[in-house]
Amino acid sequence: MNLSRSRSGLGLSLGQFLGLFVLVAATGLGCKKSGGDAGGDANAPLRLGFFPNITHSQALVGHTEGAFSAEPGIGRLDVKQFNAGPAAMEALVAGSLDVAYVGPGPAINTYLKAGRELRIIAGAVNGGAVLVTRTAKSAAELKGKKVASPQIGNTQDIALRHWLKQQGLAAASEPGADVQVIPLSNPDILAQYVNGAIEGAWVPEPWGARMVADGGGQILVDERTLWPEGRFPTTVIVTTRKVLETRRPQIAALLRAHVRLTERWRADPDGFAAAVNAAFGKLASKPLAPAILKEAFSRLEPSLDPEQSALAETARHAKELGYLATEDVSGLVDLLLLNEVRAPPQ
Repeated sequence: MNLSRSRSGLGLSLGQFLGLFVLVAATGLGCKKSGGDAGGDANAPLRLGFFPNITHSQALVGHTEGAFSAEPGIGRLDVKQFNAGPAAMEALVAGSLDVAYVGPGPAINTYLKAGRELRIIAGAVNGGAVLVTRTAKSAAELKGKKVASPQIGNTQDIALRHWLKQQGLAAASEPGADVQVIPLSNPDILAQYVNGAIEGAWVPEPWGARMVADGGGQILVDERTLWPEGRFPTTVIVTTRKVLETRRPQIAALLRAHVRLTERWRADPDGFAAAVNAAFGKLASKPLAPAILKEAFSRLEPSLDPEQSALAETARHAKELGYLATEDVSGLVDLLLLNEVRAPPQ
């Protein structure tokens, strides 16, 4: 199994990033890249992407413990690690990735800007995103300050900018707006926060809990408070229509393992959290302190349901922010294969 890291778009303005993303998406789906598109080659490894966040819990445990690679029918597996969703989606549409755990924001963006080829085939995790601030105890106190998100256009970036807009604050990646939103990788967000270079950030767990523990401050917004019944998808599983058609048995095998991991989490939350922490420690070189792990997991919920109503609302938020020209995400979710692998044996 190979594990590689990828970062993208960290120094781009909103307009530059969206232009680059559209170009990559259009060219990636329209042509075969050298060494990239595995097509229907049954002997090619299944290329899986995920992030080293506990919001990708099933992926962390499934990879580290070997549950994915050991699943009958999955064949060879090539695992790639990303920092944020847009970079992973660039790889997916370019044909260098087959399936990924990703946030709904980049999934929606890719679906609408890259020929509606992407498919959400399962939910994974709900909740687990927060806005942590150093001194600000209200939205008004953020004016004139710098706040970070993991990447322009990622799920937390959309949530942050939409929330700021609702508070009457203009956000931009360049100086001069009410709030300057800076794209940084999650580890860099933590370092900049601890050093006092930024006021705060809207981040997935465990980075929110780590920011509070290592740098002080408070959680200004728990994103669960912004959604009906506190439920919104933080992580879903995506692939493309082509991969579903050409590599269906391997994707089904991956989903079988994913379902078992999700059921294991529900049955033994504390034990699963410990397994996630062990996996996180291997990727991040150090496991989370028990108190941070407990705090971070308190805001997470395993879910095979991708919460389609929340997906539609996220698309509306992205359109309002100028990320999208349309909010029509009909056809994005395809749970047929998930329902097949969950069906009891006849």
